[in-house]
Amino acid sequence: MIDIASLGDDSGVLICGHGSRAKIAEQEFSLLAKGLKERHPSLKIDYGFLEYSAPNIHTALDRLLAQGVKKIHAVPGMLFAATHAKNDIPSVLTTYQQKHPQLEISYGRELGLENEMIRAFEQRILEAMGLSETPAAGELYDTMLVVVGRGTSVVEANAEAAKLTRTVCENLGFGWSETVYSGVTFPSVGRGLEMALKLGFKKIVVAPYFLFGGRLIDRIYAYVDKVAQENPQVEFLKADYLRAQDHVINTFELRINETINATNASESSQLNLMADFKDRLARGEVDVHHHHAEYQPETSASHEHDHAHDHDHSHTHDHGHSHDHDHSHGHSHGHGHGHSHAPYKHIAHPHGPRTMINDNVCCCFMAQFPSEIIAQEQQDLNSDRVPTCKKP
Repeated sequence: MIDIASLGDDSGVLICGHGSRAKIAEQEFSLLAKGLKERHPSLKIDYGFLEYSAPNIHTALDRLLAQGVKKIHAVPGMLFAATHAKNDIPSVLTTYQQKHPQLEISYGRELGLENEMIRAFEQRILEAMGLSETPAAGELYDTMLVVVGRGTSVVEANAEAAKLTRTVCENLGFGWSETVYSGVTFPSVGRGLEMALKLGFKKIVVAPYFLFGGRLIDRIYAYVDKVAQENPQVEFLKADYLRAQDHVINTFELRINETINATNASESSQLNLMADFKDRLARGEVDVHHHHAEYQPETSASHEHDHAHDHDHSHTHDHGHSHDHDHSHGHSHGHGHGHSHAPYKHIAHPHGPRTMINDNVCCCFMAQFPSEIIAQEQQDLNSDRVPTCKKP
């Protein structure tokens, strides 16, 4: 069995991220490659983003190729298998390999609910409570856990976040737990916190299950601060996000080793997101599109509007375009991806994305809302229908 420590000189590793206009996310993502390089100094490793951050995946592949690499083991730097991991990254890698037929590219799977990831998350939650180890059964029965997932148009990814919540709730022994989402699906963070208060717990831990910082994290913490200020009888504790802690880097190393040794799809269907992508491509369910990483120059002039793109583009023929991010446009623009986006089917859910209409969400996402929904939410901004955490 070959592992990351015994890769030949003609092999390299690529960690693929989405990208964000928040520089902190870009900087923290780079620490993954740095951490693996520190463990394996001779390893040829690079990282790249789909869009809005440098280097893009295309550039990272070029750099590995320039080092004489002929085999690249790529893994998605993503928590769950939503559309970026399932469609966008395989599309970019497939396009690149077609242009460089002498290159062999394998592609692994998302981080998922690996034990190390669960431990990483539990560590952040315990730190928020000032604890160094799991308390005895019963000690946290008076405390509620609220897990904040990213939210996507992919049902299975949302379900994994809910499974994580239940797992951590039982492992640590909380009195109750709920899962909320920062965008796309329901319940939203603001509406979820409003519901959580009704359960009567006097201590609530809010834990974002995010790899890195950025505007979404800032928005989540701002929601918590506002609700806490308006409800001083409840103690709110904010857990830190995951970051490139040892448990997380351990998981990346595991995924890379799986990728190195998963030589064909029959070994494990779970391991081979690329094989799944190519099967769907052959059936005409997805297409190989030209994502930003295929052509965006790494200059400040490219895509100059301010995106906080910690979100989920959905680049297939028929799926939800899960744009929920916070930025100011002040101008019109187009995301010319060359394909259509079907609206997320729960776009009008009373406790979902519509509750963020007044949060300056992206115009790409706003386009999914029927005009009557937008008008209703704007009309109700100061009405009793809106939770206090949403009012100005």
